[in-house]
Amino acid sequence: MKRSTLVKLTDRGLYCEQGDFYIDPWLPVKRAVVTHAHADHTYRGNQDYLVPEEGARLSRIRLGDEAKISTQKYGETATIDGVKVSFHPAGHVLGSAQVRVEYKGEVWCVSGDYKLMPDATAAPYEFVKCHHFITEATFGLPIYRWQPTEFIFEEINDWWRLNQEKGKVSVIFAYSVGKSQRIMNGIDRSIGKIFTHGAVERLTEAYRESGVDLPDTKYVGAVESKKEFAGSLIVAPPSAHGSQWLKRFGAHSTGFASGWMMVRGARRRKAVDRGFVLSDHADWTELQTAIKNAEAETVYVTHGFIPELVRWLNENGQHAVPLKTNYGDEEEKEELITDNG
Repeated sequence: MKRSTLVKLTDRGLYCEQGDFYIDPWLPVKRAVVTHAHADHTYRGNQDYLVPEEGARLSRIRLGDEAKISTQKYGETATIDGVKVSFHPAGHVLGSAQVRVEYKGEVWCVSGDYKLMPDATAAPYEFVKCHHFITEATFGLPIYRWQPTEFIFEEINDWWRLNQEKGKVSVIFAYSVGKSQRIMNGIDRSIGKIFTHGAVERLTEAYRESGVDLPDTKYVGAVESKKEFAGSLIVAPPSAHGSQWLKRFGAHSTGFASGWMMVRGARRRKAVDRGFVLSDHADWTELQTAIKNAEAETVYVTHGFIPELVRWLNENGQHAVPLKTNYGDEEEKEELITDNG
């Protein structure tokens, strides 16, 4: 990385040598500062973890009882070997954070994953001014512009009601950490019963314990009669799609909630009946807004449409460089906490 070495890229992840800690490392290290509990940012095997207090329950589920976890509230500052470290809301999922790192007047911000759109299940994004800003680029193309979530939730409601009329169960696939709970918080819970895959149920309970308003749900595995599923909504992780697990519901319709549903053909490739454009990542406009408000001298772009966003930023007066990391495949790594339902 150019111009400074306060946060540098290593084969284990982003490293602050002055404080001797890593941010979201992907190989075991002595001290890890973690932005959020998605599997591509939270790895097991580190000696010590510092995580946002608001996401501590999710981190414990991800890391296991044996992990040594310390917590810190949003906005509080810890000093690690002379380096000031603080967490600031990223708006991505419950307890997600940007990591602000300051040493001798130089400030870096590692944003992790983030979004600016309002979300009742996560603290709203906070703009952090810094000299160096590390941003994701998951949806770093102009075609990705999200509609207000109220429209998406109403689309899901209409689909669920129509399936009820047809005598079908509605099965919606969404990431077990964050997306599933966001859907359950936003839909019309009066339409019918809601059941969850085991991985979703476990994390949903952690959300409830953290004070997030969610409807009553029942674990699919606790249902004895298939008749109980009639007219219901089943919330499951993408890993359950195409599995034998689906056969227990009888006639059903499948939906997938993801920002990738914006692209024509994505629903066909996922082989689902409906696609809902709902993402926990910033769209094109939100990326520009976050980058502008950081007022950084240098922007480092990682995981996603890296070359495209770097080129656009440089053509529009912002000094930007690519940064290749191991982040960005939270769906594939979701298997780490998934059970058989």
